[in-house]
Amino acid sequence: MKKIILAVIVLVTFASCQEQKIGFVDNAKVINDIQEKKDVESKYEVLNESFKLRADSIGKTYQSEYQALQIKAAKMSQSKQQEAMQSFQAKAQQFQQMMQAEQQQLQTAYQTDIDSVISKMKVTVKDYGKANGYKFIIGANESTGNILYGDEGSNLSDLIIKEIDAKYKK
Repeated sequence: MKKIILAVIVLVTFASCQEQKIGFVDNAKVINDIQEKKDVESKYEVLNESFKLRADSIGKTYQSEYQALQIKAAKMSQSKQQEAMQSFQAKAQQFQQMMQAEQQQLQTAYQTDIDSVISKMKVTVKDYGKANGYKFIIGANESTGNILYGDEGSNLSDLIIKEIDAKYKK
């Protein structure tokens, strides 16, 4: 009986002494270096530039209309001037609200796409960890400082970037 108890204790001791595989990922590096995020940013830079050009163009049109209205208003009665200015201001305000709504939609779509990229990164890290026998893969983040030191052999960032980019290209 003593031998069985001793064998169980030895077995439990050896089982608990097994080395646990732990790695870490530099979250910022992975997110900023994966191709999908770069593509998302490029897409929204183009859309944002297009939005700005259109807004500037329409803004210049409104400016021209306003100047023309001021010239016409000089020849109008006081009540007609007020009416024309109120009408113009309402139109300009409607334009401004439309542009703000469009810009908000653009920002929301960008954030949705970035959130999707982050979710894919998390899934890839989890899958990589399971496939390669890791007990833990910790996310390193410079701002929160949750990893102050990690051996470069435990840094999985470049491997994860390659995994994500390989999936993205498919």
